[in-house]
Amino acid sequence: MGSKSRETIYGASVRAAAERATDARKEADRLAVAAWNKRMLGFQGPAQPSPMLGDAINAGFGYLEVKCLGCNTHQTVALDIVRRPKTTPVHELERYMRCRQCSEVRGYAYKRSHLVALRPTKISAKVPATTWWPGER
Repeated sequence: MGSKSRETIYGASVRAAAERATDARKEADRLAVAAWNKRMLGFQGPAQPSPMLGDAINAGFGYLEVKCLGCNTHQTVALDIVRRPKTTPVHELERYMRCRQCSEVRGYAYKRSHLVALRPTKISAKVPATTWWPGER
């Protein structure tokens, strides 16, 4: 006489618990990114601490919006191609951001940028840049 294996007895409950834990992590990451975005847009400054790169990607926010202080253009950077560990906080990326247009005009790497917010999509004609104040882009 054989007995049921542990996989048969506990397998479904273990998989269900793991799935609930994954959903809870994703929701926690989404809330952390939303809170950071509100601090950035509300205080217009470097909101620290910021979520980790891996947390932002897990939450579905795959792009970082950056504003160049030289030419006032907004650009998005895809977080999945950033060559940093996924445990790097987002605010540490600010010092590495360079504006291509300003760099070409000046002839050297121009590094005056400001983080705006994490976004789920790129900036496009249908989805414009985040506004700081009504009327400003």
